[in-house]
Amino acid sequence: MSRLILCADDFAYSRGVSETIVDLARAGKLNAISCMTGMPGWHEDSLLLRTVPPHVQIGLHLTLTGERPLTPMPELAPRGVLPDINTLQRRAARWNLPFGEIADEIRAQFAAFVQAMGRAPDFVDGHQHAHALPGIREIVLAEVACRAPQSWVRACSDRLSAMVQRPFLGKAIGSSFHTRGFRRAAAAYGIATNDSFGGHYDFARDYAGIFHRFLRGGRGMHLVMCHPGAGAREDDTIAGARCREAETLIKLPIADMAARAGMAFPGRAEGLRGSVARRSEGHFHCAAAHVAAASGRAAG
Repeated sequence: MSRLILCADDFAYSRGVSETIVDLARAGKLNAISCMTGMPGWHEDSLLLRTVPPHVQIGLHLTLTGERPLTPMPELAPRGVLPDINTLQRRAARWNLPFGEIADEIRAQFAAFVQAMGRAPDFVDGHQHAHALPGIREIVLAEVACRAPQSWVRACSDRLSAMVQRPFLGKAIGSSFHTRGFRRAAAAYGIATNDSFGGHYDFARDYAGIFHRFLRGGRGMHLVMCHPGAGAREDDTIAGARCREAETLIKLPIADMAARAGMAFPGRAEGLRGSVARRSEGHFHCAAAHVAAASGRAAG
């Protein structure tokens, strides 16, 4: 039977976001949480995760856009703030990125997760899907293969026949285009991915009215992203949407909706190849060879 993984992104973005996500997980409305370990409140907020049910998967939400990095990045973030996603996509398309800086930052965010949680993440994805961009994906996959080989990684694409059944086809196609080839790259490393992916919308629509459409066309492990929260940072452009999502999710009969779509929810926190391993930190230089390869391709 197919499984629905409903994942709340952006844990540690702010205290209000973190508290809301944990409340939803404890209420049985989520079964995955993705964490921004580079945020100032990460270590304090990570304590909240001790209260979530054991079946809820806890993952790493690699952050390479819009926030302050953990490590010095004089080329990618010369003013101390990472670029926006459009800039990163353009540079990735040209293989014009400081891969060494990016590898150091990814390792630091991995290390911050392990330091707080005492184990490797159950899965790895990226803020605004930056983890799956060309050049960056090779570094991410090498790190996952070394640090958390039984984890899975987020694939942000789906079959066109599935995407046309859901809202915002253009946004979904754009995501698929920028991350094309990611599943194949992950498979080459022996890393599992979700089978289908939904959750795209404009952060302005009636969330309650469109949520059921995110479940259409799902197969295997169907991953749906969401962004619930509360409170507001001054620079949070989707603060209103976060509140609407939280208010909707707490009321929706998620398990019943999943069942009607032919999926189990919440299910056990099992990876695609069995129980998720709880591994300690190690292999701090896993990505070195792949940084060199990426840099060589960029120069070629």
